[in-house]
Amino acid sequence: MSDNDRFVVKHKDGWAVKKGGADRASGVYGTQREAESRAKKIVRTVGGGEVRIQGSDGRWRDSDTVAPGNDPCPPKDKKH
Repeated sequence: MSDNDRFVVKHKDGWAVKKGGADRASGVYGTQREAESRAKKIVRTVGGGEVRIQGSDGRWRDSDTVAPGNDPCPPKDKKH
């Protein structure tokens, strides 16, 4: 796990974006899609990393590798 990784997790007020090991969320959003979009933007800004998305049942349902925002030759993501 990298310091750049972020997690989209269920929160009592919607969906939260959290950094690994953090007690508090970076932000809470009304929809999972909003939280995922924000998490990807954060990871891209800090130099790339992994975004893991939790389903409403608490199980990890997806992950996405985000390249750095200034990568001149990004890898080809076959899943997204």
